Amino acid sequence: MQIAILDDYQDAFRQLDAAKRLAGHQVTVFHDTPPDAAALAERLEPFDAIVLLQQRTALSRAVIERLPNLRFISQTGRNLGHLDVAALTERGIPVSAGGSGGPHPTAELAWGLILAALRHIPSEVDRLKGGQWQGSVGTGLHGRTLGIYAFGRIGSLVAAVGRAFGMRVLCWGREGSLARAREAGYEAAASREEFFAAADVLSLHILSTPETRGIVTAADLARMKPDALLVNTSRATIIEPGALVAALQAGRPGHAAVDVFAQEPVLGAADPLLHLPNALCTPHLGYVEWGTLRSLYDAAVAQLLAYAAGAPINVANPAALPQRG
Repeated sequence: MQIAILDDYQDAFRQLDAAKRLAGHQVTVFHDTPPDAAALAERLEPFDAIVLLQQRTALSRAVIERLPNLRFISQTGRNLGHLDVAALTERGIPVSAGGSGGPHPTAELAWGLILAALRHIPSEVDRLKGGQWQGSVGTGLHGRTLGIYAFGRIGSLVAAVGRAFGMRVLCWGREGSLARAREAGYEAAASREEFFAAADVLSLHILSTPETRGIVTAADLARMKPDALLVNTSRATIIEPGALVAALQAGRPGHAAVDVFAQEPVLGAADPLLHLPNALCTPHLGYVEWGTLRSLYDAAVAQLLAYAAGAPINVANPAALPQRG
C-alpha cells in the first residue's frame, strides 16, 4: 500500500517502533497541513491509505470525491466529527477508528497552563533571560475556587489536583456529570450563574459535539470575576464564536489560558487571542507527549496491517466493507 501519515508536525512517527512495522509498504510522512481542500486533495490523490492523527485534518465529501485511489483510513481515536463518513461509506472506504491516549496528558497540560498564567512564568523567564529580575506578583491557589465544567475523565483529574492544592472545587455540567462529581465528594454549583461568578480558575473539559457548540456564551463569561482565569484545553468551538476575545478585552474574565483554536494549525500568529496581553496560548499540546503518540500510532498501524491482511478491525462504518454472501 501507498500510505500517507498526515500532520506529523514534530516528525515523531519515524522515531517510533510503529513505523518499523510498515516495512514493505510505501510510507510518506507529511509535517504540515495544506492550506485548503484543493491542495489537500492534490496531496492525497496518489495514496491507498491515510493515517489521521486525531482531528488534525478534516476530510469533506469534496475532498473524498477527488481521491480515486483511496481504499482505507486509519483514524486514531473514535471521534469522527471531522470526516464525512457517509461519503466514505458510499465509496466503499472503511474507517478503522481505535486507540486512545488517555486523559492524563491533557490534565497535566491544564495545570501547566494554570500555574504558568497565575505565576507569570513565561514573562518572568523572558525578563530573566533579558538581564532583568522580578517584574510581577503572582496569584496563589490555596483557598481559591476551581471551577470544573464537565466532570469526566480529564475534569476529574484536574479537580483532584485542585483539591490537593487546597482549593474549593466547584463543578457544573449535565446531570450525569454533576452526579459523578458529588459521588467523588465535590461540590456542585447551585446554578450556572453561580458557577461562572464564583470561580477564580475555571477549567473547561466539554466534549465537542454539535450540541455543545457555543455552549459557553458571552453572558457566561461576563459573569466571571475581573481577576479570574479561564482555561480551555478542550475545543475552541465550545465557546461562542468571538466571545472569549471580546470578554478578555472587556476584562471579564481578566485572563485566559488556551490550548485550542477555531482554526488549526494557527500559522503567522493569525488568531486574535495571540495578540492579547491577558491570554496565554499554546499550540494544541494537550495530548502531544511520547507516551500518547506511541499509543495512538501503535493503534493506527495495527489497523493498517489488519486491513492489509483482509481482516479490518475497529471499523466505524461496516457498511463500507464488501458484503459476503
